[in-house]
Amino acid sequence: MGSRVGWRWILILILVIVAFEFAFRPVTFVGRRPVFQAPQLHVNLGLDLKGGSMLVLEGQDTPTIKVTPEAMDAAMRVIERRIDQLGVTEPTIQRQGANRIIVELPGISDPQRAIALIGKTALLEFVDTGTQQLREGAKWSADGTTVMLPAPVITPGPSGQAPVGQRIPLVKKVVLTGADLGTAQASFNQQTTDPIVSFTFKGKAARQFEDYTGKNIGKYLTIVLDNVVISSPVIRDRIPGGSGQISGGFGTIEEARDLAVLLRGGALPIPVQVVENRTVGPQLGRDSIDSSLRASWVAFTAVGLFMLLYYGLPGALADVALGLYLLLVLAALAALNATLTLPGIAGLVLSVGLAVDANVIIFEKMKEEIRSGKSLRVAVETGWHRAMSAIIDSNVTAVIAAVILFFLGTGPIRGFAVTLSIGVLISMFTAVFVTRALVDGAAAAGLGRQIARVAGRIET
Repeated sequence: MGSRVGWRWILILILVIVAFEFAFRPVTFVGRRPVFQAPQLHVNLGLDLKGGSMLVLEGQDTPTIKVTPEAMDAAMRVIERRIDQLGVTEPTIQRQGANRIIVELPGISDPQRAIALIGKTALLEFVDTGTQQLREGAKWSADGTTVMLPAPVITPGPSGQAPVGQRIPLVKKVVLTGADLGTAQASFNQQTTDPIVSFTFKGKAARQFEDYTGKNIGKYLTIVLDNVVISSPVIRDRIPGGSGQISGGFGTIEEARDLAVLLRGGALPIPVQVVENRTVGPQLGRDSIDSSLRASWVAFTAVGLFMLLYYGLPGALADVALGLYLLLVLAALAALNATLTLPGIAGLVLSVGLAVDANVIIFEKMKEEIRSGKSLRVAVETGWHRAMSAIIDSNVTAVIAAVILFFLGTGPIRGFAVTLSIGVLISMFTAVFVTRALVDGAAAAGLGRQIARVAGRIET
């Protein structure tokens, strides 16, 4: 008996050390050398706790493209790549219904820039306009047959100068698209110091670009983004290697970087429109954290006091197991790289009630066994055994409900489901294994009479 209790205590101690390291990272390693630092909770905070932006994007039908589940999935992948380029920590991207995508960006400092990058179609096209140079801002019609000229004038070609604001016939002859790009990087022109975007085509597109420029020296290769001209350079020589530059139209290097991000992420297969934009400020997030932590500590304290006052020493041991439960949940969230939200904290507090519920069932079964005249050792063994079926049934039903919420819910509901399911599973371990080890250890230490007094707490 003593050796079994000892091994369980050693296992619990190891578990505490590992969980504390995962949750608070007091020790990091530089190579093989450990570096000690102040413990700090390493759990990702959601939008409602950290602040940031939440966008709802809606897919739009066009005359040539219809919104389909496949198109929405492809749009999600493009949006994910663009957000990765922004460097946002733990974004949430998920489908809502048939034609909507929810994007949550915790801690983002420039939400308007994110909206512009995420919602832009970013279809880049390299168009052969022959001897016609178009000014920046000229816009092709949706069918690609005419161009609306911007004010004041376009640069004249051999055919003469077109009137201001006039729509002229010009068929869009696409040579290559952004899908053919291998890389795109923002930089500065070495001679003028203006911001530029350097790009390189990949595979066959690089050879096609080289052949095209060699055959069209003196003509204009117009670069078009979402049907709007961003530059219209003249081809002065064959361009080997499939490399080129996009210049002009960039007020700052940040604008050049944004275009590079769009090009690396790829074009959206369908147009999307921002139908909802909600921003949570950092201070509001801080207030939410303070309020939720206050409510959580009140709940933990109330539950702990009830267990201590009602069950005495067994209740105190259950409170110790409850503290370990909280540490294990935080460690699990950190290890799984999960995001903690306000509903997630609610799920965490609810799972505390389920954890205590398991201990209540066990202690009540122990009471019955002790009152029937059995010894403490037999009462503990039988009480735990008899309580197992009820504990498993209640926790399995809670996990099933959490799984249903996760797969059918969105956003905050899924955060609630994740923390609830993690909490329920860990609560089963702490209630059944940890509390049992603590009770057996207390009995082995000569505190059996104090444990047995639990049977006298209720008058018969």
